[in-house]
Amino acid sequence: MSTTMIDTRWWHRFGQGLDIPLLAVTGALILFGLVAVTTASISIADRNLGEPFHYLQRQSLFLAIALMGAFVLYQIPTQLWARSGPALLLAAFALLLLVLIPGLGKEVNGAVRWIVVGPFHLQVSEPARLLLILYVAGYMVRRREELAARFSGFLKPVLLAGLAAFLLLLQPDFGAAIVLLATLLAMLFLGGVRVRDFSLLGGVGVMTMAGLAFSSPYRVERMTTFLNPWADPFNSGFQLTQSLIAIGRGEWLGVGLGGSVQKLFYLPESHTDFIFAVLFEELGLLGALLLIGLFSFLIWRCFLIGSRAWAAGHQFGAYLAWGVAVWLGAQTAINLGVNMGMLPTKGLTLPLISYGGSSLLVTIAAITLVLRVCRETTPISNRRREVSP
Repeated sequence: MSTTMIDTRWWHRFGQGLDIPLLAVTGALILFGLVAVTTASISIADRNLGEPFHYLQRQSLFLAIALMGAFVLYQIPTQLWARSGPALLLAAFALLLLVLIPGLGKEVNGAVRWIVVGPFHLQVSEPARLLLILYVAGYMVRRREELAARFSGFLKPVLLAGLAAFLLLLQPDFGAAIVLLATLLAMLFLGGVRVRDFSLLGGVGVMTMAGLAFSSPYRVERMTTFLNPWADPFNSGFQLTQSLIAIGRGEWLGVGLGGSVQKLFYLPESHTDFIFAVLFEELGLLGALLLIGLFSFLIWRCFLIGSRAWAAGHQFGAYLAWGVAVWLGAQTAINLGVNMGMLPTKGLTLPLISYGGSSLLVTIAAITLVLRVCRETTPISNRRREVSP
């Protein structure tokens, strides 16, 4: 009986309002990711480090830290984040500026995107993106009338988003800048900004990013190579041609888990940016469709929680959930598009699947915040139903 009482109290404290479908699909993707990291990295880890399971061990460590952080984060009311807008904004820009300071930022493959924190490398664009989503969600609640009625209400967050994107381009991280701008603009659109204002600044933003994309020979090459990677398959088109070969070998059912040939030192970044190509080769079209289905369900569930929060009067929670959904949807779509040769190559990971501690930690934190929104929305909805005639 005492055990039952303990279980009941535990569920009353932590389980009420928990969205089980979102939790389940997140868990499925995490397990999918651990398997994917293992199979995609085992050869390169054995060759370079003499330890076949090196990346699996590190990813498991990141996962343990992320889950402990999620347990703590789930206890924090979202009102605290809504009231902490200025602090969140300062923290986001501090991260984006610190990485550009010589001696603090770590350069990898010509890009300075990481800050060394003890034995770990923190990719600053990941936490900065989540902090900015939280800030914009709070701004939209505080300035809802101004946002819907005045151009200045829309211009202020757009300028901040543009400044953040500019700092990302200095690293350079064009892919992260695109995802950030797309996410924040989508949130502002959902917040009720006037269509003419959105069209005007959106058009300016698209033209600016297009101009930046073609501002240097390096970016032009990356933007155009995907149209015909076979024209230079051993240089500029090497990554994409190897990715397409892997996808082609997968056919319907794949060559079997662990049987990929392209991961054997042919496909660069096989355990990070191009992990989807390795999975396609080993699991085939059916395995790829299963993965896409899991992501689709995850994103739909976040949108659904946002809609329920809106209906319950929890505006901050709604904007937050929608922002996380747009971010995960955009990053997933871009990663899959790059792997399949539909988009230019970008240095973006596949959320919850690719190897990378920063991405895993922040993605789990973002989903935890959505779960917290669901927890807070459920009692609000019940109270509304109780007072309804």
